[in-house]
Amino acid sequence: MKLTNTEEQLMELIWAGQEVFLKDLIDSYPEPKPAVTTIATLLKRMQDKGFVAYNLMGNSRQYYALVKKSDYFATHVNGLIKNFFGNSAMQFASFFTTETNLTDAELQNLKKIIDKQLNKKKS
Repeated sequence: MKLTNTEEQLMELIWAGQEVFLKDLIDSYPEPKPAVTTIATLLKRMQDKGFVAYNLMGNSRQYYALVKKSDYFATHVNGLIKNFFGNSAMQFASFFTTETNLTDAELQNLKKIIDKQLNKKKS
């Protein structure tokens, strides 16, 4: 299941704080801050989608993520590869390295990551 852009923005705050109260979330937003009811509605929708849950602490709810950030984004990157690159990671990598204007330093860092993964597979 996918989050809307607004839900993703809120989810980023939850991932960053790990366990947060509604007040903490609102305080994390820049001015003009969203209404409390807006954030509460988003949190309810995200609960219904299975992304967040909460613990009751007195009269307050302490929210936490049910889905790890890396898992969420890996699912979407894999979907992108499937839908736009014929399920070919090679086509995606080729597109990514040729069409995104990576600097020489970024390409070198990418090469190091690939070399590291190759060494892991050899072990």
